[in-house]
Amino acid sequence: MRLAVLRGGKSAEREVSMRSGEQVGKALRGRGHDVTLVDLDAGTWDVLRDGGFECVFNALHGRLGEDGTVQGMLELLGLPYTGSGVLASALCMDKSRAGKVMAAIGLHVPEFEELEIKDGVAAAVVERVVSRFGLPVVVKPVREGSTIGLTIAQDEDAVASGLALAARYDRRVIVQKFAAGTEVTVGVLATPELQVLPTLEIVSENPVYDYDAKYTAGKSHHIIPARIPEAARAAASEAAARAFQELGCSGMARVDIIVDTKEVPWLLEVNTVPGLTALSLLPDAARAAGIPFDELCMRLVEHAMGRHQHHIGPMAI
Repeated sequence: MRLAVLRGGKSAEREVSMRSGEQVGKALRGRGHDVTLVDLDAGTWDVLRDGGFECVFNALHGRLGEDGTVQGMLELLGLPYTGSGVLASALCMDKSRAGKVMAAIGLHVPEFEELEIKDGVAAAVVERVVSRFGLPVVVKPVREGSTIGLTIAQDEDAVASGLALAARYDRRVIVQKFAAGTEVTVGVLATPELQVLPTLEIVSENPVYDYDAKYTAGKSHHIIPARIPEAARAAASEAAARAFQELGCSGMARVDIIVDTKEVPWLLEVNTVPGLTALSLLPDAARAAGIPFDELCMRLVEHAMGRHQHHIGPMAI
């Protein structure tokens, strides 16, 4: 098949996306396909429209790639593409609205509040959120990934600087109660049958499993299955599957969860285009389930093609 792999783009996760795209391209070429790596820019529409591609593998992370915008472009072009559609992509990228949907269906989501930060952070706001959520408290941009702009604030000064940092990435900022426990991630595949991958525990050498820990070899370790009781593992898997279905995801997603000492899974977020690098979590969990990386990529492509056949054709553009 003639395939395009979309990568790069303009989000804060550009570098990771470049690596994800590289890995995916290599895997698909290994399966005998004709693969073009496409860095998302102003010329991408023309490249995809005129390239004669049979399917687009979306390896873009963060804004413009994971938030429904590129999905909308591919819908307009009538091209099959991997992963979730426009609505699920947009919804999962918006941590505040996704959190409300998950809480509304009875999933455990740490209590949070959304703030809009236009110019500076008022001391009264800092005091109010600290009295509401206690310390430490988590501060993060609403629409960003890879823990970019995230702060786990231990005191009021850190809350203020955390709000200012998050606001550099998005004027909409979330302040969220800190959930203490074991950090796990649950990969979910639906190509098209729903398959919950083994629960993976993340152990970070850094105090926070941050951008550096995620993408530097040796800075974090994945333990599969997670070292949590069987009941907690089952609860986390079930919660991940429900979140995936209720948010309307398709193809693949990775659900980040904190399991507390009472075995309650607290859902943090759903990533619709999780990292696909050599150090990434979803490919690791898939391997543990007996799905090699090249097969994972192929399943996503085949699912995209099958889904597209039941879909309307391109608009006359």
